[in-house]
Amino acid sequence: MVLVPPRFGRRTVLWGAVAVLTVLGTLLWWLRPFSEPELKGDLTLSTGVRTGVYHRYGQLLDGALAQDMPGVEVRLATSEGSQENLQRLASGEADFTIATADAVAKYRADGKRGADELRGCARLYDDYVQLVVPAGSPVQSARDLRGRRVAIGQPGSGVRLISERLLTAAKLDPARDVKAVSIGIDTMPAELEAGRIDAFFWSGGLPTNAVKELSERFDIRLVQLGDLVEDLQGSGSPARYYRSAVMPQDAYARARNTSAVATLAVPNLLVTTEEADPELTEQFTRTVINSRDGIGRQVHAAQLVDLRTAIYTDPLDLHEGAQRYYRSVKP
Repeated sequence: MVLVPPRFGRRTVLWGAVAVLTVLGTLLWWLRPFSEPELKGDLTLSTGVRTGVYHRYGQLLDGALAQDMPGVEVRLATSEGSQENLQRLASGEADFTIATADAVAKYRADGKRGADELRGCARLYDDYVQLVVPAGSPVQSARDLRGRRVAIGQPGSGVRLISERLLTAAKLDPARDVKAVSIGIDTMPAELEAGRIDAFFWSGGLPTNAVKELSERFDIRLVQLGDLVEDLQGSGSPARYYRSAVMPQDAYARARNTSAVATLAVPNLLVTTEEADPELTEQFTRTVINSRDGIGRQVHAAQLVDLRTAIYTDPLDLHEGAQRYYRSVKP
């Protein structure tokens, strides 16, 4: 007897295929929570003053995080800067933040609350220290600021830390030899333009929009700080994070500088705490690196975020979640 295989009609084959795909789809949906759990919750990213690079970077990063972690609600919190940001991490008011390496080193050296629990996620871009004066000012060095009204940053800012160190390196007492004004980059430009201050210090990525916009409506000049780098680097451990740097003449095209400006730079770090969730930290770090080009089109400093250097978060150890990310992309 010869067995004849059954003949299947097109409708039978079609319904069979649909059944198989339905089973597979159900299986994949069932397995998804075990393989790629969706992150949920909320977090706070402490940034900086509204007109500074930290906050603008945070705004753009927020958009990238919303795409990569749709289940996580991100809240941006403005701040005075690096020093306040670290205090917020320690107190639990923030989950992630940006701070300069010298501010982190000082926070740890001073043994402040939660200092041992701070962890790095990525080295970002460098801040350039900028001393801004009216174009016709006689000031040619920070040494010429004696007796002048100088904005040195808010108490919780990174620029306050470095401006006081620079004045000390220039053999000036910040409390007695200058008329120190404790304001931030949100008000410094208007105060200079109105003649209520003679100069201001700023530490930020190039270009900083607040300085750029000031240069487009008021004649300014950036003062070299290169003559203080050697003295500054010899002033103690946190100062080792400063390096000699040069601001290109076209960093602020409308500023009245006829050549590049010698100054110093300090790295910015993305910082969290030891208690931060490893999976959340891994994805947060991934988004920071992957969003570089998109953010960099609007915040030029972000173009310098580099996977090859991001792991160097000295003086902080890398967080476990950040380590996972860097291992996953290691060639």
